[in-house]
Amino acid sequence: MNLNKYIDHTILKATATPSDIKQLCKEAKEYNFYAVCVNGCYVKLAKEEIVGTDVKVAAVIGFPLGAMSTEAKVLETSSCINDGASEIDMVINIGMLQSGNADYVEDEIFAIKKACGDKTLKVIIETCYLSNEEKEIACQLAMNAGADFVKTSTGFGTGGATLEDTKLMKRIVGDKLQIKASGGIRDKETAKEYIALGISRIGTSSGIKIVS
Repeated sequence: MNLNKYIDHTILKATATPSDIKQLCKEAKEYNFYAVCVNGCYVKLAKEEIVGTDVKVAAVIGFPLGAMSTEAKVLETSSCINDGASEIDMVINIGMLQSGNADYVEDEIFAIKKACGDKTLKVIIETCYLSNEEKEIACQLAMNAGADFVKTSTGFGTGGATLEDTKLMKRIVGDKLQIKASGGIRDKETAKEYIALGISRIGTSSGIKIVS
């Protein structure tokens, strides 16, 4: 099992500096991780740092709250793709989902997927704030809107990925969408548990520890 190819090597903290991004990319190249995951302002720098390698750049959109306007999220998506992102990790509007406004959530995912074109869209549903029914609805909306992945968490909420949530997500999306587990996965044993459940990607800042 090539654990490295499941890893989105991630740094999203507010204090991340350009030198932190360069170090992240250096590590991603050294360990041949699938992607680096960064905030939008660093997409161009990350792209420059990984040029000539297989490592992809993933950018987060509407991060971490998901409560920006759809127009702002779409513009952010286009900007990141223009700067070289191959993948977009967007946060849904959690409040709209919880108020029963499923159309808003689905339309927003659809608009961002349209802005992505042929690039990969991962939809962060932020499971720690949702009931099981809301998690199921969020997964269904992501499928309806043509997303490529559902993702558990931002890592900035009250909790990260859980095996139970991953099983629930897999039950809803089956083989139609891929799943990214993110938040709190810090060792090889845990990573393997998630992979056994059928996830395709792990978002973590502990990638080196996981593969070492």
